[in-house]
Amino acid sequence: MDPVIVVGAGPVGLTLSLALAAQGVPSVLLDEGPGTEEARLARTVVLREDTADLVERLGAPLDDDGLRWSGWRSMRRKQLVRDVPLGADAEDSGYGDASPLPAPLHVPQHALGAALRAAVAAAPLVELVPLSRVDTLEQDRDGVTVHTKGPGSTWWRGSYLVGCDGARSTVRKLLEIRFPGRTAVERHAVAALRAELPWPDEAVLHRQPPWRTGGEEVSARPLPDGVWRLDWLLPPRGELVTPDALITRIRDTLAGWCGETPPYELLDTGVHTLHHRLARRWRVRRAFLAGDAAHLLGALGTQGLDEGIRDAENLAWKLAHAWHHSGGDQLLDSYQAERRAAVAARLRAADQSLPILRGGGGLRTLVPGAARGHDTLLADGHLGCGALGAPPSYAYSPLAPPHAEAHTTVGTPPGAPVTDVRVTAPDGTAVRLRERLGRGHPLVILVAPGTGVWDRRHWLTAGIMPRLVEAVEALPVTAELLVTESYPGASAHTVLLVRPDGHLVAAFAGVRPAELFAAARAALGSAPGASADSGSESGSDSDSDSDSGATEREDGEGGAGRRGTARAPGPRERVHADRTARIN
Repeated sequence: MDPVIVVGAGPVGLTLSLALAAQGVPSVLLDEGPGTEEARLARTVVLREDTADLVERLGAPLDDDGLRWSGWRSMRRKQLVRDVPLGADAEDSGYGDASPLPAPLHVPQHALGAALRAAVAAAPLVELVPLSRVDTLEQDRDGVTVHTKGPGSTWWRGSYLVGCDGARSTVRKLLEIRFPGRTAVERHAVAALRAELPWPDEAVLHRQPPWRTGGEEVSARPLPDGVWRLDWLLPPRGELVTPDALITRIRDTLAGWCGETPPYELLDTGVHTLHHRLARRWRVRRAFLAGDAAHLLGALGTQGLDEGIRDAENLAWKLAHAWHHSGGDQLLDSYQAERRAAVAARLRAADQSLPILRGGGGLRTLVPGAARGHDTLLADGHLGCGALGAPPSYAYSPLAPPHAEAHTTVGTPPGAPVTDVRVTAPDGTAVRLRERLGRGHPLVILVAPGTGVWDRRHWLTAGIMPRLVEAVEALPVTAELLVTESYPGASAHTVLLVRPDGHLVAAFAGVRPAELFAAARAALGSAPGASADSGSESGSDSDSDSDSGATEREDGEGGAGRRGTARAPGPRERVHADRTARIN
């Protein structure tokens, strides 16, 4: 089968190609640029625990380039409102939960891109093609054909195509997908500088600071080597950020925090404008959208790139299954059903919260948890909590199996990400659960207290293990069997079925082969009545946008796109085209 064509070599496109390669699927990665990353310390990203782990699993370690925050500090005027310790070593979350909150990873975007490009260079299943801009896209029953212009202008043939080409996506325009939403939801003046602040390794959010140029809100987020990214919330319209005005803001802010302006080295500056948009459709037959091509968000600490990486993880295992086994139309449709709904909920929460936090509006009763106060609501997006920041759950996914009597309740609801417990494989390998994700097959996990101290030769043949091995071998797809000493909320002999992307399908009270088989079929989109034609016009054609928090406006570049003027030759003519996107 032809490789998957990934358009756009930003962090999302790079992540998707690496995730496909990890599951044995070749891809051609079409990069409009020259294949280099411009160093900009004023452009950074915050990765949650799950997305940072995914990037590192794909061969792009980031701990040397990024910094995991040790705490979160909220201030209002001259008062400290909250000091939240972060990370596994924190004794108390200070956030209404006994368990500590995981520490986000703050990293410059160019460092993330460079690490992913280095991993791509070492991946034989990924072909990165620079200076290749798509100008024509055509689909047929068996695949996708695109034409690129540039020094190596040519035709490419792929089994599927994913547009990861950013907010001004050419793929989205060629597919004629609308991109409604709101423009300039927030504006921030940004400065990256090296200085010594009173809170090493802690992120700071200061509302209504008591100095003249502080504005409504200023934040400081640490990076390695004593570098900080400072953001000042700007009025919605009208304020021009001149170099002199920015220097004044920097000096006043540092003096306000330190008592006097300390020595500092200004490294980079910029103005960051945040938009909220959501594409109407994320799938058109064999073509998909991901990342900024599908959605824009970022206000109130929400992280658009974080969601883009989750898009890549969600889509990769589904494309891999369809690529290796053919068919899988309902499975591929579930990408839009799950990811678009999750991002729409995030946008809706942000749009409902903005009038409260920025304008003191009357939507307080509509926002879950608003009674906790503005500070907590603001912190949610930054710390990965609540509707603004918590990892998504796919409880209402079309892949969710019907409830069965054999199902049992554990600490993780069905559809939510599983807890990263320590697991043991039948070969004796002991690892964290997340290290076994992203390999293209589901996981079956048995909760068996005491197995950690037993010789595996004994527990492999003891109790219910032989029956469970038989049940796993009978599943409709290859699955990996793991054992754990304990799992939150699970009793002994509980069996968990986990998707390749780490979301719980179902938990069973003991070994229930028939129910386990049925749940595995449902999780692969093989429920009764599912279509097997992956090239058909799928159920992704609805133009309903009622689940979106984005207001329907077509200003800016969000209007419907136009097809490229060049016409590709027909499928038979293309057999002898100048180049075919194949990897031998």
